[in-house]
Order: sequence, then structure tokens, then C-alpha cells
Amino acid sequence: MAEEHPEAAKQLSVVAENVGSHLTEVSRDIVEHVTAKVPELRGDATVIKILQASITENVATLLHVFENDISLDNVKGPAAYFEYARRLAQRDIPLTVMTRAHRISHLRFLEWCLDELDRQGADYELFTATNRRMLQLSFGYSDRVTEPVNMVYQQERDHWLLSQTAARAARVRDILTEKNVDLNWAEPALGYRLRQNHLGLVAWLPTLTGEGAGLALLDRITNEIARKLDCPARPLFVPRDAVLSWAWLPFGSRNDVSSQQLSQVIERSDPPVHMCAGGVGYGIEGFRSTHRQALRTQELAAAASPVPQFTDFSTVAPIALMATNVGDMRAWVWGVLGPLAVDDEHSARLRETVQNFLGTGCSYTATASAQILHKNTVQYRIRKAEEIMGRPVQKGDSDLEVALRAVQYLGSTLLRVSPA
Repeated sequence: MAEEHPEAAKQLSVVAENVGSHLTEVSRDIVEHVTAKVPELRGDATVIKILQASITENVATLLHVFENDISLDNVKGPAAYFEYARRLAQRDIPLTVMTRAHRISHLRFLEWCLDELDRQGADYELFTATNRRMLQLSFGYSDRVTEPVNMVYQQERDHWLLSQTAARAARVRDILTEKNVDLNWAEPALGYRLRQNHLGLVAWLPTLTGEGAGLALLDRITNEIARKLDCPARPLFVPRDAVLSWAWLPFGSRNDVSSQQLSQVIERSDPPVHMCAGGVGYGIEGFRSTHRQALRTQELAAAASPVPQFTDFSTVAPIALMATNVGDMRAWVWGVLGPLAVDDEHSARLRETVQNFLGTGCSYTATASAQILHKNTVQYRIRKAEEIMGRPVQKGDSDLEVALRAVQYLGSTLLRVSPA
């Protein structure tokens, strides 16, 4: 990298002094530019006012750094910037919006400075060196203030969710346990319509994340799912602790849900989130039943090894309803599968083929097609499985079907280490 031009700091100081003489105009222009490009920040006078203060203080601070050659080690983000982050968190404006607004305002600020530098008429070498110094300082400043501001946002979001939902959580518990609920009271108290279709969700993080991040992440994922599924209103989100939440998605008159879309959102989450969904239910009874189903599904998922990222009640209903005691279920599965209930690759291949065989109505041809195998291989595997289990594989064997499905979802939790 080339050595810094001896006049670059002085030239940047002149640029900062001249831009600073128009601070009010510069700040107003940046605010107008940001709000034009970030629609989520429009329409709220309080947000606009605090945005103006934040931008003005950030611009003034950075110009002060430019003008006086101040080390970034001695610079902190302005108070208005932190307050701006808190206000956005309280208004449920996503952190991504704040980040985008910061990038846009940074670019607009640099455009003002570059225009002023161009007006100074410096030669090419001085222009380039001053520009390089300006970029190094401005991006260094941005890096220095962004992380603590993001942390303030996350902490405030977490605090706001807890304080706002404490009373709501108590009302939800009442609705889940009481038989006679006045809907005309309950709906305004929750800010959520009960006279519609709902989908219950239980979401959790496998471990604690950074301070203040857990609930904000779960809330963000829940809202992302609601948008993906075209819900007509905001979901009802109820934190249970720092890493666990309950939620209900409003479906209005719709009663269909795409498990694939749900799964896609969950699988993209970072850090990983686990989620279980009930079935769609209507009204207050549906509100309760879809939640119970999500809870039962969570119990099943938590017992699985490995724990799946997403589990839908409709795909595991028989297993979830009977899995009240995993120890008893394990003993029952061993009794049905016999030595085939072993946690090894050979047994897993045989179980998969038997499950497919039963699912196709015991058709060797259809099973071979589904598993991309030769028909003779399917016949061999079925015969081998029958020998190991000591029982035939035949249509209508519901015990065998349920036992295989249980192993499919709970994995090694239900299997033996060895045939003995």
C-alpha cells in the first residue's frame, strides 16, 4: 500500500470544515435520501425526528474526526444514534432496516464529501490520497459504532418483547385453561383475533445466543414465516423464556398450510432454530388444540436423536399422541421389530425398504421404483427383514407401520445398539 500523502490529512480537514458549514443542509438531505429509499421509516414523526438527530450527530462526529485528525480509538457513537436504535426496536422495525438506512446515509455523506473534495481542485495524487484517508476513517468509524448500536437494538427489542408480552402471556394462559372466555374482552386484550383459523407454533434455540438476541431471533423467524405464508395480520408471539416461544399464525378463513414453506424458512435460520407446528384449527377451541398439538410434537422432537429442525404434527400425529412415555414406546418397538430394531446401516436399509413396501400396498415393483432399486433387491430385503423379525410383512400390519414410522422420526432413541 502506498505511503500516505503528507498533505492528505490537511486536505481532508479543509473538506470537513467546508461540509460542516452546511451541516443542517447536509443532514436534511441525507434524511430525505434515506426515507425515500427505506419506506419502513416513513409515516412516524417520532422516528423521523430521532433519525434526523442521529444523522446530524453522526455527521458532526465524523466531520470532527476528519477536521481534527482524531484517533478512532477515542470516538464513541453519539447518544442519538443509540436512542434511534431503541425507538426502532420498540416499533418492531427490523434490524435489517436500520442497517440498510445506515449504509444509505453513509454513502450519501461520502458523496457530499467527495463533491467538496472535487471542488478543492487538488491534483490527482492528493485527491486520491485524501479520498483513501476519508474512506478509511469513515468505514472505520462505521465499524466502531455499528456493533454496539446493534447490541443496543437487540437488548431493547428483547426487553420490549418481555415487558409488552408479560401481561399478554398471562391472558394466553387464561385462554388455554379456562372454558368460558369472553371473546369481546379477550381479542382486544391480546391484540389478536380468535374468531378465525390459527396455526400453533413452538420454537426454541438449542443453546443460549448472545445477550438479548434469543427472543429477537425467534420473533423475527415467526414474522418471516407469517409473511411467507401470506398471513392477513401479525402473529401472536408469546416468549416463554430466553430461548423458547409460543406463537399463533392468523389464517383468517384459510385452513391450508404449506409445510414445505415453513420448513424452508426454518432451515435457512442462522443460528439454527427448532420449530414444531400443530394443525390448523378454528376459533378458540382451534386456538387451544393447535397449540396442544405443537406442544406434543415438540415433546416428540426433543426426544429424537438427532433433533429435527422442523416437525409438523400432521406427519407425526400417531407417534406424537402415543409418545407419552418414550421408555414404554421403545420396549413396544423392540417387541414389534425384534432384532431389526438395531442402530446400524444394514438394519436401517431393511427398515426403509419395508416401510416403503408397506406404503405401496406391498408392491415390489412400486417399491423398487421409489427406492431406485432392482425388483430382486427389494424381494431379497423383504425376505431378509422377515427372517430377522420372525414375522411376515403384509398389508394391513398397522403395528409394523407405526413402529417403523416411530423409528423414522425418533431415530436411535428407540433402537438397540446390538441385537441382544
